[in-house]
Amino acid sequence: MAEVMTLKPNHIEDWLKRHKVGQWFGWTDSKNKIYANLITHDGSVKPTEEEVDAGLKAMIDWWENHHQPYRDARLREYPEMWIQLEQIYDDIAAGKLDKTGEFYKAQKTVKDKYPKP
Repeated sequence: MAEVMTLKPNHIEDWLKRHKVGQWFGWTDSKNKIYANLITHDGSVKPTEEEVDAGLKAMIDWWENHHQPYRDARLREYPEMWIQLEQIYDDIAAGKLDKTGEFYKAQKTVKDKYPKP
């Protein structure tokens, strides 16, 4: 399963931490963490400012696409997966694989509570 980013990335340091593992980078001025103060500790070539900016933008775009408030709220409120599977099984057994089934009604309740914008 892919790692989920829970906090929106907003600084080049967010991208740098994901670019390579370990403490490969640092700052000449730790109170002013800007590209001009970026240094490498492992002898590698410093990524270009364009590469860093593009990487951060891609992270922000991904986060915004996957962390919409309605989606996060729904995920917190849906029943656990095993409960959903039981609901589907019970609905199949009862011949209610339609809008009268418990699975559908539970999903609809959450979706109605947190509609898409």
